[in-house]
Amino acid sequence: MEKITKTKLILLVEDEKHIIIPLQQKLIERGYEVAVALDGREGTNLALARHPDLILLDLLMPKFDGISMLKDLRQDAWGAKAQVIILTNVNDPSRVAEGMEAGLNGVYEYLIKTDWTLDNLINKIDKKLK
Repeated sequence: MEKITKTKLILLVEDEKHIIIPLQQKLIERGYEVAVALDGREGTNLALARHPDLILLDLLMPKFDGISMLKDLRQDAWGAKAQVIILTNVNDPSRVAEGMEAGLNGVYEYLIKTDWTLDNLINKIDKKLK
């Protein structure tokens, strides 16, 4: 009898289309379901409604930033343990520390956008979701 596996859902919370489009396409090619939110408020709502297997979260966004989203997410019982990879251009130590504090319990990873390639990120996601 063949084992039935659920498609993993990844929530991409990002406002830059030049990042969203190739990342979303690559994730879909790898067999993931992808939901996209353009700001932290929309991301929070989608995360709490759909409980994705992984959240890819930008910090700097209009309306409601990623740190605010992460703080809100961690107030929820499910959200407190949600897996998050922060993808950001922020390399200011005080902002990094704020993001780490908001992460609570280390249930996240922090990647500076200039330090990774699309293939490296996809490999990291594959390993994290196996």
